[in-house]
Amino acid sequence: MTSSVIPKATAKRLPLYYRYLQFLADSGTERISSTELAAAVKVDSATIRRDFSYFGALGKRGYGYDVTALVTFFRKILNQDRLTNVALVGVGNMGQALLHYNFRQSNNIRISAAFDNNEEIAGTIKSGVPVYPMSQLVQQLGDQQIKIAILTVTDDAAQEISDELIEAGVRGIMNFTPVRITVPSTVRVQNVDLATELQTLIYFLDNYGKNQSKPAS
Repeated sequence: MTSSVIPKATAKRLPLYYRYLQFLADSGTERISSTELAAAVKVDSATIRRDFSYFGALGKRGYGYDVTALVTFFRKILNQDRLTNVALVGVGNMGQALLHYNFRQSNNIRISAAFDNNEEIAGTIKSGVPVYPMSQLVQQLGDQQIKIAILTVTDDAAQEISDELIEAGVRGIMNFTPVRITVPSTVRVQNVDLATELQTLIYFLDNYGKNQSKPAS
């Protein structure tokens, strides 16, 4: 594998490639060309070839890509061969929906602990996941060695709880609040703002016409 830094845009596309390649492997497909893969995942073939080139020679000219080999490769790159436990902080409507979903299509990601300050929820089990009081956040994350958290709390609590997560050793936060939290450079934040995404979709529909479409970013 090349030692060069992989661009963030490429890194974001890797799970997309992996998910479709896993589908192909499950259906018995043995090989695929970059053109065929491009048509399926809606990323142009030149971009796919460039993305793959960061990892060396993954395909053969005139043959395409070996699906099983690519699945094995990307599983290792994306750490899909080991279980990653994730914490959920905030068991409101969004939090409960995420608990119910709990990455059921993935064998390597699991919400293993949830936290909430509601006394009626704390101490219960929701969708098979224990819900702890917020007072146990730092201790439980440390004991369970959880390094990734999903944040679905109220806006006014987002920064304070993020600080607690970082104190507990969390290195990655998926932030479902509209607040842009401040974290050290050693911590990665992925912001997921559903309202903004929907507003963007509405904007494209209004400004690009009914018969035009924009590729997914």
